[in-house]
Amino acid sequence: MSKFALFPFRGEPLCFIHVLLNVLDMNERGHEAIIVLEGESVTLVAKMAQEGHMLHPLYVKAKDKGLIAGACKACSAKLKATDAVLAEGLPLLEGMSGHPSMAEYAEKGYAIVTF
Repeated sequence: MSKFALFPFRGEPLCFIHVLLNVLDMNERGHEAIIVLEGESVTLVAKMAQEGHMLHPLYVKAKDKGLIAGACKACSAKLKATDAVLAEGLPLLEGMSGHPSMAEYAEKGYAIVTF
């Protein structure tokens, strides 16, 4: 079993759908896989949380399986997404000057994948 940490930075739903599809596929194949929301991707939380949004079903499935590790604290603050992130029960990650540290995940054996 491999370990993957998916770090999406882009805020486009058509990019993020691949993050969700891949994390779910990896999980279903027995790999340990998580999403670490970074950059503009934090702004998608409020949208994905709404029923009717194209990403909502995949987002809920990934969230319910515990595959979303959290969101960047600094980017959430800068892009005014903190309230939505916290309302969804997602942790704010800040290990590296307010941002999640890729090195921290790599040291835990995760392969880093960026989007």
